[in-house]
Amino acid sequence: MAKKTLYFHLALFNVLLFLLLSLPPAEARVKFVALPGPGKIVLHLDNPSAALVEEDRSLTLEKGLNRVDFSWKGVRIDRDSVRMTILCPKDQASLLNVGFPPGEEALLWEIYSKEAGEVSVRISYLLSRIDGLLHYKAVADKEEKTIDLRGFLVLRNFSGEDFQDVVVLPAGNGKFSATVKNGETQELPVFHWNRIPVVKVWTFDARRMPWDPEKQGADGALPVSYRIKGRLGPNPSTLPEGKVRIFLEDGRGETLFLGEGRINQDQAGEEATISVGYSRDVVVKQRKTLERRIHVRRNDKNRIVLYDSEEEIRALVRNFKDSPVKLLMIQHIPGQWEMKACNLPYERKEAGLLEFHVTLPAKGEQELTMRYIRRNIRREPY
Repeated sequence: MAKKTLYFHLALFNVLLFLLLSLPPAEARVKFVALPGPGKIVLHLDNPSAALVEEDRSLTLEKGLNRVDFSWKGVRIDRDSVRMTILCPKDQASLLNVGFPPGEEALLWEIYSKEAGEVSVRISYLLSRIDGLLHYKAVADKEEKTIDLRGFLVLRNFSGEDFQDVVVLPAGNGKFSATVKNGETQELPVFHWNRIPVVKVWTFDARRMPWDPEKQGADGALPVSYRIKGRLGPNPSTLPEGKVRIFLEDGRGETLFLGEGRINQDQAGEEATISVGYSRDVVVKQRKTLERRIHVRRNDKNRIVLYDSEEEIRALVRNFKDSPVKLLMIQHIPGQWEMKACNLPYERKEAGLLEFHVTLPAKGEQELTMRYIRRNIRREPY
């Protein structure tokens, strides 16, 4: 009986020893770190489908292995986008592992710290259902020589998260602070530039506009825009495209609503264009007065394989306004070509794209005549 009791105690001891030894030793050294509230928060709104959120936080770590829990119940975070970057001191701590508890809107970071102390980290993630839409208001003076331009950001937040004193970076231009709660929409002023010099320009594009509107049964109205030369404001970045509400001063302290257009700026930021609708005050009638084959080349079966084409374009432009106007004429010559005669100066913007900048006097007209040869046109096989 004594031996059985001894064997029983020895067996119980071995079981307890096995259970103690089987426990993971690392768990006893893991420190659970409470994730503090964010310090600086930056919202990047240049992606229309999701905002990039960057939060700077300070973690108090113990020496050894630390575990940090990050959860976002009810907040529309893309869990695969969540990242942590150790900012400083970089050599004190290192991120070992990240895990996603099943069925939870959370993740666990395991961080090893050489010494106890604070480290600065940045947590970034993609957040949906929060965006910023830029729109503009332009007021032109009575003579349409200058405009006042205001930009506004409509900030909409339905992400499930409140933001207090965050830095907002909209697409293209601007940087400012805002507080926006979940379910809230705000209109925030971004900039205001006064008395920007502009030039009102009518545009005729021969590839897009009818050459003879009356015969073609087309409207014939030409697109009109304000052209702004030079960079707008101190920020060299370009303005994002957006809708513009355009007003005109009437000279009596009131403004007239002209309509809605769009603002575009070239990639270099050297010119902005504000479309202001269409106008029939300038009329363009264009026709091809000559097209004949020259320098025809044939194969051994006497079939035409290559030829040149001599062509002539004539355009008559009329201004029905009581003041001078600026007209941009865009002409297209496909393939390889050589200009033989042209009565107006032009800029060759691309291989087959020519721009004519024409100033029309009040109630005046101007004719454009250009004769050119298109080289090495290949005849399509029968």
